[in-house]
Amino acid sequence: MVDLFFDKVLVKNNKDRDELDMEREIILRLQNRILMLFFGSGDCERCQEFVPLLKDFFKKLTDEFYVERSAQLVLLYISLDNSEEQQDKFLKQLPKRCLFLPFEDPYRKDLKVMFEVEDSPTVVVLRPDCSVLSPNAVMEICTLGTGCFQNWQEAAELIDRNFLMNEEYDETKSRSFTDAIRRLKYKVESKKKKDRKEQDVEDEENEGGGVWGGD
Repeated sequence: MVDLFFDKVLVKNNKDRDELDMEREIILRLQNRILMLFFGSGDCERCQEFVPLLKDFFKKLTDEFYVERSAQLVLLYISLDNSEEQQDKFLKQLPKRCLFLPFEDPYRKDLKVMFEVEDSPTVVVLRPDCSVLSPNAVMEICTLGTGCFQNWQEAAELIDRNFLMNEEYDETKSRSFTDAIRRLKYKVESKKKKDRKEQDVEDEENEGGGVWGGD
């Protein structure tokens, strides 16, 4: 996910329009999360109709009023607007916790081509490794609501944050979340080897009348 936005500036849709312009900041914001790329524009009637549903969807998965722990989900608006003024006006309708690319960044058009976006609105859902989980989840969001996130979560094989060491989120480090996968895999494999060894000893005892054998 980080590679997709390496050396880019992401802006928070808050009052101050804070920028994430450092690799460390982007890593902390995007790693081990599902990313929704929302392609739309303020002059699109269908986008205007979809935004309240998208806003409610995102809010119910990330707002502490609705959930005990925010979902591992990031919403990034990719503007197809004709002007920066139009983009700014449309951003006011979007969740304050979402991110967006600056209007002057041509990477917006690159992403549109990259993900073969032809219609508005389009919501491209990406796994943490940047592979496409859904090329357009608009209908899924409209019909299933927040229920579709569990499907995404399982398909993306997200690591639950309870399994991640605190150091994975240490701002002084930029270690890949795949380290946690390797540690978890190692623990599972070690346990399997231990179980197999204990089973072999038990089998030898049953066959030979004990560890030392018998007549």
